[in-house]
Amino acid sequence: MAQAQTKKNSGGLGAGLVVLIAVIICNILFYTVFKSQIDAKGHEKNIIGLFYKGGVIVPFLMAIFVTCITFAIERLLTIGKAAGTGSLDTFLQAIKTKLSSNDVNGALAECNKQKGAVANVVQAGLHKYADMEKNTELTGEQKILNIQKEVEESTALELPALEKNMWILSTIASVGTLIALLGTVIGMIKAFSALAVNGNPDPAALSSGISEALVNTALGIFTSALAIIFYNLCTQKIDKLTYSIDEMGYSISQTFASRKH
Repeated sequence: MAQAQTKKNSGGLGAGLVVLIAVIICNILFYTVFKSQIDAKGHEKNIIGLFYKGGVIVPFLMAIFVTCITFAIERLLTIGKAAGTGSLDTFLQAIKTKLSSNDVNGALAECNKQKGAVANVVQAGLHKYADMEKNTELTGEQKILNIQKEVEESTALELPALEKNMWILSTIASVGTLIALLGTVIGMIKAFSALAVNGNPDPAALSSGISEALVNTALGIFTSALAIIFYNLCTQKIDKLTYSIDEMGYSISQTFASRKH
């Protein structure tokens, strides 16, 4: 339990460090590279200059975007590694074929070739399968329960690694829009302040305020949309792995049961 808590805390620390680095880098870029794209008259030279006119909230939105991309790539690579080196469907079919012919060693060899989280769980179940075949003290039902328990325990060890940092993507999906809304409100305040000048509204300040509001809105919506897409994509892949693990756990226990142990 203490070990799991330590891993959870270290994961949170790592995520916080990524966010901090992203904020620092994006602020440096914003006030150097982006600022340099504004000419002496205050007009933007290109789209980078336009982003600079989005105001002080933009570098934080940029940091959120960078964080989103970073953890989306990290999750996809981790989940891909968990699936193993070859086709997951081919691996599952090979395990079923080996089990149907009672070739446990062959099934273990397939696990060693496949690697990954699914193969680890199947391998644990197969080792328990082999142990239960040699056991002469337990009843057939107890042996099946032991196999199922081993698969469940192995699954419980593998799943946290798959779901780690998923909360970051889900948080960005919500927080990105809220921070963008803050930038939008600040821009609109500036725009209405320009209209409030007695008898002589400032068109330049008005357009600048509206531009700031829209830039923040666009960045926030785009970042939140990406976070939602990546979160759903990763969730779908994790669900597929979980289903594969459950399917193999069921197949191992049912194969054992069919041999009337």
